Amino acid sequence: MFLRKRRGSITKADELTALCQALLSHRGEVSGARLAADVIRMYRSLDTIEIEAFLDRLVKKFSADLTVIRSAVAQFQQDESLASLMRLQRAVEPPRQELFRRWNFAPGGTASMVDMRRRLLGTLKAHPERLEVDADLLHLFRSWFNRGFLVMQRIDWRTPAVILERLIEYEAVHQIQGWRDLRRRLEADRRCYAFFHPALPDEPLIFIEVAMTHGLPGEVQPLIDPTSPVSDPARADTAAFYSITNCQEGLRGVSFGNVLIKQVVDDLGGEFRRLRTFATLSPIPGFRDWLLARDKGWAEVDAVNASEAMKRELSRLGAQYLLHAKRDHEPADSVARFHLANGASLERLNWMADKSAAGLQRSFGLMANYVYRPEDLERNHEAYAGEYRVIASRTIERMGRLQE
Repeated sequence: MFLRKRRGSITKADELTALCQALLSHRGEVSGARLAADVIRMYRSLDTIEIEAFLDRLVKKFSADLTVIRSAVAQFQQDESLASLMRLQRAVEPPRQELFRRWNFAPGGTASMVDMRRRLLGTLKAHPERLEVDADLLHLFRSWFNRGFLVMQRIDWRTPAVILERLIEYEAVHQIQGWRDLRRRLEADRRCYAFFHPALPDEPLIFIEVAMTHGLPGEVQPLIDPTSPVSDPARADTAAFYSITNCQEGLRGVSFGNVLIKQVVDDLGGEFRRLRTFATLSPIPGFRDWLLARDKGWAEVDAVNASEAMKRELSRLGAQYLLHAKRDHEPADSVARFHLANGASLERLNWMADKSAAGLQRSFGLMANYVYRPEDLERNHEAYAGEYRVIASRTIERMGRLQE
């Protein structure tokens, strides 16, 4: 039974491979679009085993020819003309990239390739040879999803239900507990913005949730409490970004968040003249794991009932983690890397800011405020890009100073 299934799946993968080869060799746009539609329909009919087989075909059948590359390199070394350079460029580009461009001729092409990369990413550890397929898709996606094609939309209660359902499904930082919870997050003193792409009109690529507050918020639960009273946003002096969610796993590595935050800052600053501070209330997802790797004894700590001395010590260690823990040369914490690379500065740590089970598990309930000061963004970004410097307030720097 297994052998019959395996043999059948390979046959179907071969059939799709033959369709792809026909698409790649075709010249007519109209017939090419029909072939692309056939390719997409067949791809969508594949089961998991069949997709695995097809990914292997993409490596074996559509990679660049090393013999042709060597010949083009030798010609360029002898004749460094524009014609030789163009010949070399054509040689090093795998046929797979042109296949994916033609795959995109038909409606649904982009969505199916985003899905393909989502599936592909989960196989790379076991199949490193597929990294070249991933590189080709990522190369194309960075062009197809550049800022010029993205549309920012404000999400409110009048937004089509299919998109609102996506927010509930995708929210990755603070889970949305149904429609009542979502509606509170879309009230007058809240804002939600998302980027969309014309090829994926009902699929948010990334969305950001904002609370209009007085002063830097130090606790997330009041911001996501569906029973909290609605305040007058015109009286707020702070826009607090409390959740940013990338929605499409297949677009991992394509940067949207930095552009979205900057556009939201501009949009809110134009709407609310009293706003003086644009900041986050951010999780610290790697802190607990980092601390336990240093000292397993922290696993037994009850942060909710911690003593004052324990609070001070955990806060000090949290500051040390954000200032000094590294992954290669960059900060170890993924959220810190994101905001610091965008030009934000680390302003404050907040004890027991997230009392949820997830918050306690991630960071003993600690959360961080990163502040976006428009006048400092470029300078901070350059400091991070050039030296991976963590720009932080004096309070954080004192708190996280390493002992001599």
